[in-house]
Amino acid sequence: MPAVRDPVQTQRRILRAARNEFMRHGYSGARIERISRAARSSDRMIYYYFASKEALYLQVLEGVYSELGEAESALVLDPKRPLEALDALIAFTWRYYVEHPEFVALLSNENLQRGRHITKSVTVAQLSRPVLAILGTILAEGARQKVFRRDLDVKKVYLTLAALGYFYLSNRYTLSSFLGTDLMRPSECDAWLAEIRRVVMAAVCAPARTPEAKQLKAVNGGLRG
Repeated sequence: MPAVRDPVQTQRRILRAARNEFMRHGYSGARIERISRAARSSDRMIYYYFASKEALYLQVLEGVYSELGEAESALVLDPKRPLEALDALIAFTWRYYVEHPEFVALLSNENLQRGRHITKSVTVAQLSRPVLAILGTILAEGARQKVFRRDLDVKKVYLTLAALGYFYLSNRYTLSSFLGTDLMRPSECDAWLAEIRRVVMAAVCAPARTPEAKQLKAVNGGLRG
C-alpha cells in the first residue's frame, strides 16, 4: 500500500530545509535541488507548493519574522515599572539574536539583496507593530513618571537597541579576529549585554536618572558637605 502523502508535513520539511539553505548560501547561492533533497521531497513538489524560488524564500523570511513577533508578544512586561520593563526587553532582544543565528544570517543576506524581496511582503511590514507598541507604551509611561526623556522617538530607540545586537553578531567573525577576542564566548556575550543596557539606558533616561548624573550629584553633594 503506498504511503499517504501529508501536504502539511511536506511543506514544513521544505520550509525547514529552505531556511537552512538560504541561511548558508543566501538567496543567490541557494539551490532548489539541495532543498528538495534535504526535505526528502522533489523539485516538482517545491514548485507545486511554493510556485517559485522567490516565493519560497519570502515565506522563509516571513517565518523568521513571525517567530520573533510571537516571542515578543509573549513577553510579560509591566509598563508601570518602565525601567525594569525596558531592561527586560533589552535582554530579550539580545538573547533572541544570540539564540537564533538563522535570523541574523537571513537578514544579512537580504540586505545584500538590498531588501528587494522583503519589500514585497505585507506580512513583515505588519510584524513591526507589536514590538513598537510594547516599546512605545514603556517609553510613554517612563516619560510620565519622569524617569525617561519626553522627546524620545520609539523607532529610533528600537533602531539603537537592534543595531547594538545585530552589528555585533553579524560581524562576530571579523571583529573577533580584528580584536583578538572570541566575541561569542559566554562571558563576552554577557559583557556586551551589559554594555547594550548601559548605552540604551543612558540614551533614554531623563538626565537626573542616568548613572553618570547620579554619580555627579553624589560628588557635588559631598563637596557641598
